[in-house]
Parts: sequence; C-alpha cells; structure tokens
Amino acid sequence: MTKKIFVAATGQECGKTTTSISLLHMARKKYRRIGFIKPLGPKPTIYKGRWVDLDAALIAEIFNLDEDLDLMSPVVLQPESTRHLLDGKISADSLKDKIVEAAAELAKRCDFLVIEGAGHVGVGSVAQLSNPDMARLLDAPMLMVTNAGIGKVIDNVHLNHALCLQKQADLRLILVNKLLRPKRETALKYLNIAFRDMPFQIMGGFNYSPILANPTVKHIANLLNAFLRGNQDAAQHIIHHVHLGAASTQRVSDLLQESTLIIVTSTRNELLVTLAALYNIPEYQSKIVALVIPGLYPISKVTQQILDRSNIPYMRVEKLSSAEVFSAIANDTAKIHPEDKEKISLLQKLAETAIDFDAIDGLF
Repeated sequence: MTKKIFVAATGQECGKTTTSISLLHMARKKYRRIGFIKPLGPKPTIYKGRWVDLDAALIAEIFNLDEDLDLMSPVVLQPESTRHLLDGKISADSLKDKIVEAAAELAKRCDFLVIEGAGHVGVGSVAQLSNPDMARLLDAPMLMVTNAGIGKVIDNVHLNHALCLQKQADLRLILVNKLLRPKRETALKYLNIAFRDMPFQIMGGFNYSPILANPTVKHIANLLNAFLRGNQDAAQHIIHHVHLGAASTQRVSDLLQESTLIIVTSTRNELLVTLAALYNIPEYQSKIVALVIPGLYPISKVTQQILDRSNIPYMRVEKLSSAEVFSAIANDTAKIHPEDKEKISLLQKLAETAIDFDAIDGLF
C-alpha cells in the first residue's frame, strides 16, 4: 500500500517545497519508488514542452521523475481560471476527476507519495479543492508546515486547523520551520504546551539558513530581466548582503561583506572602476558577488572597458532606478530553482539531520 503524506502550510513561503524535497530525499533511501504530485498548481510554467506547476517541474528535475510529469501536475491554474470557474466555463468536478485519476495512477507506481498543497489551507476553495478538501479526497493524512515563533504559530495553526476540522481532514503533524537556533528548544517547548490537547503532534523542521533563504546571482538576473556579464561562474553564487552604492567610494569599499551584491548607478564611474579593480584582489573577490548597474545614462567608454577586462560579474538595468532595483530585490522571496545545484545539495544534506524522517514516516 502506498504511503501518502499531504504537505500543507499555514501560508506562503513557510517551506512546503523544501519539506517535500527533504521527505522525498529521505524516502528514497527506504522506499523503492517515490512520487510527487501538486494537484492544484497555481504557478504555471512551461517545462519539457508542456504546462505544469513550477514546483512539479522542480521536483521532476531534482529526482528524475520526468516520466511521471503529466501525473505530477494534473491541474494547472492560469490567470483566468478563477473567473472561468465562477462563470461555469470550467467544472470543479472535472478538476477533481483529473486529480483523483492522476493520484491513483501515481499510487500504483509508487511506494511513497508526497502530495503538496498550495499557499494556506484555504487556497483552492473556489474549485471546492482547498488543501483539506484534496487531502480527504485523496485519503492522505496532512503535515502542516509553519514559520517559526510562538504566538504567531499558535494563531496561524488554529486558523488553518479550523478548516481542516470542517472538512474532516486528518491533520497529524505541525512541522515548525525556519527556527532560530538559540530559540529552537524554547519555541518547541511552548508550542507543545499550547497544543497538548490537540489531535496532532509538533515537530521541529529546519533552522533558519541564510544560504537557503538568500537568492543566487542568476535568480536576481531573472528577477530584473537582465543579462549577466563577466564571470559566468558567479551565476550560482549565493548573495548574503545587498548594498546600495550611494556612499563615497572609500565608504562603499569599507562596508563590503562576504558575498555582497552592490547596486551602483551608471554615472558612478569612480566607484565602478574601483570595484572592478578590487574584484581581482583575492581578499575582495569573495566579497563582491556581482554588481547591478541601473540608470538611463550610458556607462562611459573607459569605465565599460575596465569593467569588461576585470571580468567582474555585473548586470546592466537601464529601465530601473537604483531605488527601484533595491526595492525589487528587498521584496523578492527566493524560491529554489532546478539550476540551484548548491542550494539543493545543501538542503538534502541538512535534511538528514534536521528532519526526523523515521518519526514522520511512523506517524503517517
């Protein structure tokens, strides 16, 4: 009989997908055949020539599950899908049928199946396919991921659990993610006290990791729709700090930290030249991960030559100001992508100690 785990969350960016990757990584050591399905996909992308959910594409790439791809993303929502559902142009029952058929086929093929929900547990209600609806429909007990904290976790879990109760879904575990290492034991202690009379268990997930949370240079290039020039090896490097190069050249140089992305407007010739020179000094190369150069004014010819000869990684963004670039980066949440080999490898390594797979497997 196929082991099923429905991975839900109290909201976006709690770590549903990293949890799914971790569970599949660990399950692969115990089960002959693992599988994944994102029944309702709100993030459409074209992968291998077909529309699938972004998370399904990611999992297929990591675990070589391309042969199951059509089953892994049976319903992919497009921008107009909500209106079409409400207008009656799309039948909720037809979507349910697709999901049930895909999950049933995967259950035949797999010994261990992760079913990943979307957003908070209410997402999908417009199609009568909220997370608890789907968990019950597919006869899969639920694991709910939440961000760290105490009071906020208690509030969010109660809010989301109410819908699980209403839909009679089987919520068995709350996995608390992104815990601060010094506060981990205290947070888990009080959460266990707060939920001691509830029908689910509390377990700690990953500690907060800047490496997992922070974006790669390639991610920022995609975010800004910019071409990465210079050292292409920097594409996979992880950005730990973002500096707005508005201070004096000396001050910007003094403030550089490990893996810093510097935003420098195209008219700051002296600063651009200095950073290009510093990039070729070993002690600074690890500090300067890349430059973003916004501004309508062209870079001077001499400065451009110096940048190119230095091989410093940089992105030219002509249509945005420095403030707009900084705001876009600050408001962005970096998702893991298939090309993030460094992050994926680290995630799988951390999962072996951060996630008690045997306890989760036994509970489900």
